[in-house]
Amino acid sequence: MTSLRLGTRRSALAMTQSGHVADALRAAGHEVELVEIVTEGDTNRASLASMGGTGVFATALREAMHAGEIDLAVHSLKDLPTAPAPGLVVAAIPARVDPRDALCARDGLTLGELGEGAVIGTGSPRRRAQLAALGLGLEFRDIRGNLGTRLAMVGSDEGQLDAVVLASAGLTRLGLREQITELLEPIQMLPAPGQGALAVECREGDEQVLAALHLLDHEDTRAAVTAERGVLAELEAGCAAPIGALAEIVDDVDGLVISLRAVVTATDGSADLRRSITGPMAEAEDLGRRLARTLVADGAPELADLQATHPSTASEHVQ
Repeated sequence: MTSLRLGTRRSALAMTQSGHVADALRAAGHEVELVEIVTEGDTNRASLASMGGTGVFATALREAMHAGEIDLAVHSLKDLPTAPAPGLVVAAIPARVDPRDALCARDGLTLGELGEGAVIGTGSPRRRAQLAALGLGLEFRDIRGNLGTRLAMVGSDEGQLDAVVLASAGLTRLGLREQITELLEPIQMLPAPGQGALAVECREGDEQVLAALHLLDHEDTRAAVTAERGVLAELEAGCAAPIGALAEIVDDVDGLVISLRAVVTATDGSADLRRSITGPMAEAEDLGRRLARTLVADGAPELADLQATHPSTASEHVQ
């Protein structure tokens, strides 16, 4: 039995995600203490991109690990930069929850029922660009805040939003799936690389912690998200680049393989570029990088700013 200090952000979603990992470790016979860590992403209401992007949620947790204040941390994998953190390792990627995006609209409406001029709240340039590309005449407003805050903006006089688009996984983990009025299929909107998956990170060389986390690792999920993040790594994509990717493990004539799709969308939704590739699970990262090179060769850099770190079409912020 190992005694473990698990660092977590204070948000309801982070606490829930960390709680799931803690419960799995306890079931395996380990003692787990949750240690709350405050990150800049929790206290700063500016746009995520303007604070430096996805890594803003991971920095404080990683600093606490380096300082020996905690032994491990749970991240939403899509919030982790693709570059490895010196001295740390993603020791476990548990089985993934539904990676799709979800529409939460007033009056139970679907995307097609909202109508031209409907106002959608999202802080994601990826979601905004792909929604605009559908040609439904939607309008957009940048928003920040936890899931409860965002959901409360829908249909309210203060928020003046007809709908928000959120990750299905977060809603599921918080028991809020009844708020979903439509799950957006990948043909409409490819999710962020790693969406729906968790990453459990610890210090390199911490053999007791590594051994404890090994049983939580899910081979198929790790292969899928490794391929998706390979696309981002090869493109050296910025936090506001309108890129989506989804890998699935499928049964082929030669056994299980990775089927990977990716999209780069013009920020205004005027055009998009979708490509796909299939290959062995053992070549997950290489598949992602090969698909990224195909996107580049076919014009992705001319279509969108792949290194974008601020949404170029940002509108007013709703607090």
